Amino acid sequence: MFTQQLKKVTGLLLLVLITQVSLAQNKVITGKVTDARDGTPLQGVTVAAKGNRTGTQTDAKGAFQSFSR
Repeated sequence: MFTQQLKKVTGLLLLVLITQVSLAQNKVITGKVTDARDGTPLQGVTVAAKGNRTGTQTDAKGAFQSFSR
């Protein structure tokens, strides 16, 4: 009886810990911003993920890289 409860509690604890670790990981978002009319890259455009306080700007080739949680 005790060993079954111990296994259940241990399993639940491991599940919670794994979930917390996966939520804490950072994600990298990359992309390129171009003009819709002619496809030329747009320099200096501010890009931010929804709900994220920080953003980044595109480089001369319209590329950006942003880190998000």
